[in-house]
Amino acid sequence: MSITNSNESYCTFTLPSDVAAGGLPSQEEIAKDLESNDTEVKKLALKAAIMAMLGGEAMPRILMQVIRFCINSSDKQLKKLCMLYWEVVPKYQEPTSEELLAALSGGPPAPRKMLPEMLLVCNALMNDLNHPNEYVRGSMLRFLCKVKDEEILGPLIPSIKACLEHRHPYVRKNAALAVFHAHKLHGEALLPDAAEIMAAFIQAETDLAARRNAFLMLFNEYEDLAIEFLARNMDNVSQYGDGFALLVLELTRRVCRRDPMQKSRFVRVLFVMLSSTSSAVSYEAAWTLVSLSSAPTAVRAAALTYVNLLNGQNDNNVKLIVLERLEGLKKKHSKILQELLMDILRALSSPNIDICKKVLDIAMDAVTVRNVQDVVTVLKREVTKTMEDSDTDGKGSVYRNLLIRSIHGCAARFPQVAESVVHTLMDFLSTDSGMQVVIFVRAIVEHYPDLRVPLLKKLLGSLEDVQSNQVLCVSLWILGEYSETVEGIVEAFDTISEQAGSPPFVSQAKDKDEDVKASEPKIVTKNVVLADGTYATQTIYSEAKAPVLSDSTPALRRMLVNGDVFLGEILASSLTKLCLRAEDMPQFDAIMLKKMTAEAVLMMCGVVKMAELTVTAQRSSLNDCQERITVCCRALLDPKAKNLLKKPLLTDGRKRFAEFLKILKDKEASEAKTKKMKESEEIMTQADDLIHFRQLRSMAVQGGDVDLDDGADLARATGYDSADSLLSSELNHVYQLSGFADPVYCEALVTVHDYDIVLEILVVNRTANTLSNLTVELATMGDMKIVERPQSQSIGPMDQINIRASIKVSSTETGHIFGTIVYDDAATQTKCYINLNDIHMDIMDYIRPATCSDEAFRSMWAEFEWENKVAISTSITSLLDFLNHIVTSTNMRCLTPHDKTEKGSFLAANLYAKR
Repeated sequence: MSITNSNESYCTFTLPSDVAAGGLPSQEEIAKDLESNDTEVKKLALKAAIMAMLGGEAMPRILMQVIRFCINSSDKQLKKLCMLYWEVVPKYQEPTSEELLAALSGGPPAPRKMLPEMLLVCNALMNDLNHPNEYVRGSMLRFLCKVKDEEILGPLIPSIKACLEHRHPYVRKNAALAVFHAHKLHGEALLPDAAEIMAAFIQAETDLAARRNAFLMLFNEYEDLAIEFLARNMDNVSQYGDGFALLVLELTRRVCRRDPMQKSRFVRVLFVMLSSTSSAVSYEAAWTLVSLSSAPTAVRAAALTYVNLLNGQNDNNVKLIVLERLEGLKKKHSKILQELLMDILRALSSPNIDICKKVLDIAMDAVTVRNVQDVVTVLKREVTKTMEDSDTDGKGSVYRNLLIRSIHGCAARFPQVAESVVHTLMDFLSTDSGMQVVIFVRAIVEHYPDLRVPLLKKLLGSLEDVQSNQVLCVSLWILGEYSETVEGIVEAFDTISEQAGSPPFVSQAKDKDEDVKASEPKIVTKNVVLADGTYATQTIYSEAKAPVLSDSTPALRRMLVNGDVFLGEILASSLTKLCLRAEDMPQFDAIMLKKMTAEAVLMMCGVVKMAELTVTAQRSSLNDCQERITVCCRALLDPKAKNLLKKPLLTDGRKRFAEFLKILKDKEASEAKTKKMKESEEIMTQADDLIHFRQLRSMAVQGGDVDLDDGADLARATGYDSADSLLSSELNHVYQLSGFADPVYCEALVTVHDYDIVLEILVVNRTANTLSNLTVELATMGDMKIVERPQSQSIGPMDQINIRASIKVSSTETGHIFGTIVYDDAATQTKCYINLNDIHMDIMDYIRPATCSDEAFRSMWAEFEWENKVAISTSITSLLDFLNHIVTSTNMRCLTPHDKTEKGSFLAANLYAKR
């Protein structure tokens, strides 16, 4: 049985264990070095004494040596070491056996008796408080802020009060802190007149730091005096410095939360602080104002402050924090944010892509009919700027894609800006954002029939600049599907024919025998991404190198000659639609129609010939190309087939596309509605609800409960917010490292958070001897690195300690942590070793389910060249049930939607997780 003293020893600092392999010197050696005349030797000896005492060694002889040989030294570094020594040295006598027995028998606790040597220490401290050097005085006053013993502080109070009137502000500001510390610990017992002293001091003080420290004491100990001083000096608060202003804001929040009727007393000072030159003060003032008042005037002033900080700060972290605050305001005060939207968009000049993305997200939710024209103008200017600046700003095409997506959203919601927007964006068809632009144009052409004629003319004019085969495919489909006037059909047909050129679409060199022999196919295996996003290995036949064409050759013809069979099929389908639609127009010239039909059939024959001579098409798409172009030719030449094929070619495709756009629009509306409902949900707690203890409750069930001790932020920061329960989660990650029969029992609690692994190691000394220099030596296997190694410790008989170690993870893979406990047995004077069990780190500890877009998934999947075909034997008969089993077991999320009622023998799914 042990007696725990109510006044346990404490320490305000720790030091790293950087001693040599030989260990610390003995008590006798330290005492001898302290008698040296060399100051450096004294410093090393005093450092060794401090390290030893932090490790648990008592060293009672050192106290008198320090008093005799170090306490009166004029060396400032040695004085600082002495102050550290006074913090760790035992200041009270150990209780006698009789006093312990009396305490065990139910009597009063053993009284504390200060060591007689501490009287000498107090005298030395008083000498430093009265020292003529202001640095010595200030340092001693700072040290006294760490002393809790009333017996030490009591005799020093008069000297501390005298320091409040010192000529140097460094002394006065530390004296104010010392008075605050003493009054906070011992109250009126030591400083019965503290209120009067500090009120007079703060009224006469001119130094910013000293005034701030005095207000800190009044704020914590005498709140009424602090409010009274603030009321008298309301007009001068902005001149009292940033530290004082932050204290005023904290006082405001405390008083107003306790008594909301007091808000009117502080509104004036809050509005003054909004215009502070300090970004920290203005930010805190804006946050305080919003938290205390929801009046439009207050919210507008706070939002304007946030916007000024957003555009006036260079730190990206500050910008992101301010954007988070603006996003919070957007949920409840969207109208006010709409007024400041143009100022928010100025932050798009930041080179950081995350900031730009955040700004665009906020802007898209705040766009209205009134400001959409101005917003679109800004976005168009930014898009144009990305072309002028190329990628020199570091944001590149990603930023351009974000802008185009935002412009698309504005045009979809507000038709009045669609025409000006799409004309501007079509200038970017030839860039790497061309695919996104042409998809946007395709949707606008379908939604707004009035814009089709000018948009098709613009598309025809830009067709020769397009260099991407995918963009060309979509452009040809748009021209064939939506050219509905006589002039439009003729212009579209002539432009496409001019860009494609006359058949054949093969190089003349392919007809020569020597080149045909050189182009004999070779088997090549490569990885491809399928249409559903899955990854597959494909064996193909290589073909001869594509012929080199002149730079003046149109991109469409160059791609056809190089063997782009799919583009040829799209070309044939578009020409067929143009001819069939022209045939339905009575005013169309019959001779012109026959000429167009003949040219279209000739080009289609050229495409089939090109597919027959293309090696890759011979094995993959030749049959599909022949069948599709045969259907197109029959639709133009066979009257019977024309009646059957005209409706599917001219109307069904557009109808299906319109249904697709409607599904996308409904999905976006549903997601927006769901998001809004989640944001508007409020968690209500009834008065008779049970009280939940953090250590016992499950966070997954009671995640909405208010954590009265602010543990929610701590839980999120440490990763506990995703755990089912704090207690159960810890128990699931405790590893036993040594056996129960070993002299030292050891177990570790492993916490994995993103890229960090934290080991909290419990070490128990199960022997009757003191184990000194005990070290838990750890090593890792895999891409893991130990950042914080455990320090050497000394453990008493039957005692236990907690040791912490940090490990950094470089890559997401399995690894092992192993180690050994090394210690010195004081009884046997031998060094002992205990091998520890391995800790196996599974990949499941690092990953968590996540979501991403289909485009991002395909991009990442194509980037990594890895595929493993795994044969699995399972008793699960349903593919969907087996997929759910894999998702649960691998801690991933399925990105591919599946209907529970669907049946089949094949299933493809994309699974995604991230760290």
